[in-house]
Amino acid sequence: MKLRIKGNSLRLRVTRSELTRLSAGETVEEAIHFAPEPTAVFRYALVSSPETDLVGIRYRDGEVTVAIAPEQMRAWREESQIGIYATLHIGPAGPLEIALEKDFACLDGRDEDNRDTFANPLEGKVC
Repeated sequence: MKLRIKGNSLRLRVTRSELTRLSAGETVEEAIHFAPEPTAVFRYALVSSPETDLVGIRYRDGEVTVAIAPEQMRAWREESQIGIYATLHIGPAGPLEIALEKDFACLDGRDEDNRDTFANPLEGKVC
């Protein structure tokens, strides 16, 4: 799973197998270590939760978890649905934009980056 943070927006991109695991009720999570100390880690996770209306988020102790409703998960599994997009109003800090997207194959020929990705809908098209 790839994470991109820019301003007050968060984007997670998942591979084909990660989406399958999410659909089976598993949590998909990653961690980044910033120093050798065990506390110098940031974790991020994606889960499907029946307690979520559309998209929800929780942050606590260096970990952010994004939750999506099971109905959204089922729709996202369809080949034609690229992602789930939501704006969460988090108070005085302003809105938080969340994008959950399928990780498509790169078109630049880097095969090592394309393992377990979704077929790119632009593949074979001329720009």
